[in-house]
Amino acid sequence: MPMDKPQRGFWCECWTQDVNDATAWPTLRASFDAYSAPQADRWVAVALRTISPALDPDASDEAWAWLYDGRIDTRRALLRMEPCTVSVTYASTRITWTIRPVVFLPLAPRQGVELPACAYDFTPHTTD
Repeated sequence: MPMDKPQRGFWCECWTQDVNDATAWPTLRASFDAYSAPQADRWVAVALRTISPALDPDASDEAWAWLYDGRIDTRRALLRMEPCTVSVTYASTRITWTIRPVVFLPLAPRQGVELPACAYDFTPHTTD
């Protein structure tokens, strides 16, 4: 999504962690930039619906509880620009989705023939 000025949105991440290993660091599995609260919570909802058939009954119940009830609270919090977390635990793995309000900053165009003027100010170091 091209921008020419800062834009409010949400940074979404999916992390996994082995709950039986106290020394294990969480592992980032996916990230997503959302430009609205509905888009952010939809990202989590699609992921939960996709994986729920593979989960054990307890984890599946956690997933569907959020989909039916928790999602409404998450959407309300996001509309207030509050961070949210959704987690399910399957076997020894905790899967956590985080959604944080952010301001996306515009970047120099990445496509096109002409580089921004500042690109020409750089002179590479040469070793003669």
